Amino acid sequence: MSQDDHRHDHDHDHDHHHGHGHEHPQSADDPAIRVEAIESLLVEAGLVTPDKIDALVDRYQHDIGPMNGARVVAKAWTDPAYRERLLDDATAAIAELGYGGAQGEKMVAVENSDEVHNLVVCTLCSCYPWPVLGLPPSWYKSHEYRSRAVREPRAVLAEFGTELSTDTEVKVWDSSAEIRYLVLPQRPEGTDGLSEDELAALVGRDSMIGVRMAGAGTADGVDS
Repeated sequence: MSQDDHRHDHDHDHDHHHGHGHEHPQSADDPAIRVEAIESLLVEAGLVTPDKIDALVDRYQHDIGPMNGARVVAKAWTDPAYRERLLDDATAAIAELGYGGAQGEKMVAVENSDEVHNLVVCTLCSCYPWPVLGLPPSWYKSHEYRSRAVREPRAVLAEFGTELSTDTEVKVWDSSAEIRYLVLPQRPEGTDGLSEDELAALVGRDSMIGVRMAGAGTADGVDS
C-alpha cells in the first residue's frame, strides 16, 4: 500500500507553515527580498562589487552545480561499493569525489526504487545541497512547493510529469540547516553500455531532488 505523506526527521501534523511569514512572497520576511537588500548594502558599502557577485553565482551555476551531483549518481550506478558508501555516509562518499563545503556539511543520500520514491523539500525556507546541486531553482523556494510537496506529493510529482504506480511508496524528506538530502534516482533502462560520463549526462538536477526521473527533462543537469 502506498503512503503518500511520509514525513521524516520532523513529526509535523500540520501544514508546515511554522509561522515564518512565508504566506506573502513579497513580504520583508521573504528570503529573496532579504538577500537583495543585503546585497545592495554590501555593494553600497564597497565590500563587494556586482561583478564579484555575478562571478559567484556563475560559479555555482556552472562549476559547482548539478553536474557535481550527476557525477556522484553516475559513480553510484556503476560502482556498487561506492553506492553502499554513499548510502551509508553520503558526506564522506561525496567528499571522495572532491565535493563538499558550505551548505553540504551533513549530507544524506536516499535511493529510489520500484518500491520507494523519494522527494526532497525544505518546509521552513530553502535549505539545499549547494556543493552537489548548485543554486536552488525558484520553484523549490516557493511557498506552494514547500507546502504541497508534503500535503499532496503525488499531485506535485504529476505536475512535473512523474507518474508513479499506486504500489510505490512516496517518502518526503524535510531538508534543514543540519541535514541536506540527495536523491539517488533509478538508473534508466537500456543504459548498461554507457560510461560514467554518458550516464552523468542523463542525470538532471530535478531527478536528484526527486520531482523527475533520471533521463526525463533536459539531460545536462539544469532542468527547468
